[in-house]
Amino acid sequence: MQPSRGRTLASAVLAATLGLGVTATAAAPALAAPLPAAGRHAPGPDAEALRAAIAGLPDADATAAVVRVGGDNGSWHGSSGVRDVRSGRAALPHGRFRAGSVTKVVTAAVVLQLASRGRVDLDAPVQRYLPEVFAPNAKAFHRPVAVRRLLNHTSGLKPGRALGETFEELYARRFDTLTPREVAASSIARGPAHAPGTAQEYLGINYTLLGLLIEKVTGRPYEQEATRRVLRPAGMRHSSFPGTDPRVHGPHNRGYQAVRQPDGSTRLVDVTEWNQRDRMAGGDMISTAADLERFTVALFSGRIVPEPQLREMFTVPSGIAGATMSAGLQRYEAPDGRVVWLKTGSRHGYNSIIAATRDLDVTLVYSVNSTDAKGEDMNRVVRRVVAAALQVRGA
Repeated sequence: MQPSRGRTLASAVLAATLGLGVTATAAAPALAAPLPAAGRHAPGPDAEALRAAIAGLPDADATAAVVRVGGDNGSWHGSSGVRDVRSGRAALPHGRFRAGSVTKVVTAAVVLQLASRGRVDLDAPVQRYLPEVFAPNAKAFHRPVAVRRLLNHTSGLKPGRALGETFEELYARRFDTLTPREVAASSIARGPAHAPGTAQEYLGINYTLLGLLIEKVTGRPYEQEATRRVLRPAGMRHSSFPGTDPRVHGPHNRGYQAVRQPDGSTRLVDVTEWNQRDRMAGGDMISTAADLERFTVALFSGRIVPEPQLREMFTVPSGIAGATMSAGLQRYEAPDGRVVWLKTGSRHGYNSIIAATRDLDVTLVYSVNSTDAKGEDMNRVVRRVVAAALQVRGA
C-alpha cells in the first residue's frame, strides 16, 4: 500500500508511547516525554522492565516479540511468545521477519554511497535518471524533483497503485505480482500533489523511485546492489530481499492478522506467506533483530555511508513546518535535548524498529508479531517495549 498510512501509524506507536501528539500529516511533533538529558550517558538496560514488557505472549496484541537493547552501558536480548500458534513452540530469538519500511534505511544508504562516488547527484532531478518513467506525463512534472527530495519525502509525488485497500482485498491477492515500475508509472500518471520542497509527506513511492534509480545507475538489480553495498559490509548474513517469492526462508516466527468474524469472535489468519514485490526498495527486506542491530551500529558509526553524505541521514530539511524526516530516518527530540533517530516498519503480521541516539549511547531493535500490524490502534506490546528500552516512566 503506497500512501503514508503505514508510516504514520507505525511511527504513531512510538510517538504515543513517548507522549507525542501525532497529527494527520506525516510530520509528527517533537518528543514530549522525559528522556535522559543531552550530555549524560543513559543508564544500562532495565532488564526487569524489558522482561515484563514482553511477558505473557501470545495475547490479543501479539504472538511473539524479539527485542535487543544495546549501548555504551550494556545490552539486553530477549524473546517471548510462540513460533506459531498451532504448535505453541517457543519463539525464536534469532528468527527472521519482514522488516517493512526499515528497508528504506538500506535504500537511502545505497543512494548516499552512490552519491559519495559521484554516480548520483542529490541535487539533480530524478527526471534526469528516469526520463522514461516521467515521459508520459512530463508536462505535469515541469518542476524538477531532486533526488534529495525523494530521500526526505518532500518530492510532492502522489502515491502509486496497490493491489487493494482493505486487508481482505490485499490478502486475496497476496500471491499476485505488482512490479515497482507499475507502481511508479501509476504515481506519475496522477501528476504531482504539490510543488517539490513545500511539504513533507511520507510516501513509499519516493523509495520505489529510488530503487529504480539505483538499478538505472548501476545496471544491476536493486537487491544485488543493496546486498553488495550494505548487507554484506554490515555483516547482515541472515537478511535478504525475496522479490516475488512469498516465503520467509530459514527459521522464523510466523505472522498473523486478527480478523473479526460475523459472530463477533476473532480468528487469527496466517499472513506469513505474501508476495511483497511492489515494496522492493521501500519495504521488501527480510531480516533478524541481530542483523538490524549490526546494521544500526555500522551505519551510525560511518562504516556504511561516508561523510559528508552520512550527514544527510541526520539532517531534517529546513523551512518545512513540522518536518521530522531525513534521508531514511526520523528525528525525535525531547524537551531536555535527547534525540533519537529511528525507522519503523510494518507488514501484515510484523512490526519492527531500529532506533538509536546519534552517538549510539542507546540502541533499540525489535520485531513484534502484531496481530493488527497495520491497524489504527497502537500495539500495547510495542508501547511497553519502547517505554522499557528508553526508560520512559509513566508510559
